[in-house]
Amino acid sequence: MDVAAEGKAIAKVNDLVIFVPYVVPGDVVDLQIKRKKNKYAEAEAVKFHELSPTRAVPFCQHYGVCGGCKWQVLPYSEQIRYKQKQVEDNLKRIGKIELPEISPILGSAKTEFYRNKLEFTFSNKRWLTSEEVRQDVKYDQMNAVGFHIPGAFDKVLAIEKCWLQDYISNRIRNAIRDYAYEHDYSFINLRTQEGMLRNMIVRTSSTGELMVIVICKITEEHEMELFKQLLQFVADSFPEITSLLYIINNKCNDTINDLDVHVFKGKDHIFEEMEGLRFKVGPKSFYQTNSEQAYNLYKVAREFAGLTGNELVYDLYTGTGTIANFVSRQARQVIGIEYVPEAIEDAKVNAEINDIKNALFYAGDMKDMLTQDFINQHGRPDVIITDPPRAGMHQDVIDVILFAEPKRIVYVSCNPATQARDLQLLDEKYKVKAVQPVDMFPHTHHVENVVLLELR
Repeated sequence: MDVAAEGKAIAKVNDLVIFVPYVVPGDVVDLQIKRKKNKYAEAEAVKFHELSPTRAVPFCQHYGVCGGCKWQVLPYSEQIRYKQKQVEDNLKRIGKIELPEISPILGSAKTEFYRNKLEFTFSNKRWLTSEEVRQDVKYDQMNAVGFHIPGAFDKVLAIEKCWLQDYISNRIRNAIRDYAYEHDYSFINLRTQEGMLRNMIVRTSSTGELMVIVICKITEEHEMELFKQLLQFVADSFPEITSLLYIINNKCNDTINDLDVHVFKGKDHIFEEMEGLRFKVGPKSFYQTNSEQAYNLYKVAREFAGLTGNELVYDLYTGTGTIANFVSRQARQVIGIEYVPEAIEDAKVNAEINDIKNALFYAGDMKDMLTQDFINQHGRPDVIITDPPRAGMHQDVIDVILFAEPKRIVYVSCNPATQARDLQLLDEKYKVKAVQPVDMFPHTHHVENVVLLELR
């Protein structure tokens, strides 16, 4: 038995590979097949005969229902062992390239309350667990705030305590829930799109600042008055909130990128900080959700870049410019490219806040922006740092990197499988010199990986 990249355990019956969630290697179980394909099947454990000696006791009361933190049943030492194996297997099996010895994974110092951002959903359809259905449990209140149930877009699991974010997050969510119950506020019906309360986002930061965004649907004037009473309750109850914001969303989806954000109390942003650099984080900004591990990740990337102060660095998929600004002190110039215009505006603001004058930022699709003309205009990079989305880099981007021939490439990835594919495409000109996995998300199967490539 083994563990797959999706965090499911693997069992084999003859030649059939079976993926099973919520079990660990060493468990002896009866399985019920839920889906079967030619070469694999998906199943669930219906009876445990013997528990694995390496199994851990899940610490969260919502484990196995909310769909998150699936690896709570594995001790953390085992989680990072399997993540290390995942990186090695992907690079060797998919990449099929010559590799140096892969460094031991950097584990997260915090395995609980490590996230700086969580989003909760309101719904008038509370999810009942199988046990509650069997016992015919009746709740006086079927409105719920918590997390979407996988595979049931309109139902929400009522969360009492989530272990992912600082305790203040639980206090705020539960206080808003109780106030809404007491004052008979309507929760959204995600099928009919009726109801007021939709979502809430809580962002904490290493500077101690706290942002809360409450998102609602408002169609009548008196609803706005009710909503502001709720916001005033939140402001009075939690003076530690430095940024209390709200969004009116009358659309049929939950995306907020195209909506106006209103300030009810405090500022419209918070700050993150690392090594004396301050990064402005707005309600729509992307920032790595594990602040402490983000710092470790960026330190590895900077170390791999081997900067002396004379280099021109291209930072591809720069996001809000965090890596670009972080390495700028050690470089002659940094150029960041990102397809989201709002993120590039954040990157420019962050450079200005930190008095960084050697960083330039450009918005546009990577394969359209990073061209031979762009390189001819701005100069050949000595170092390229790339941190693409899960799908990896477009072939056109890889072609331009090969044309640019930087001395070093630092490839940061949240998906070792697509990273391995891209490394194979770069292999003719570049040799992998170092590999450093970093665990950003304890109790999940996700892993970040940093690879250093040098020109052959």
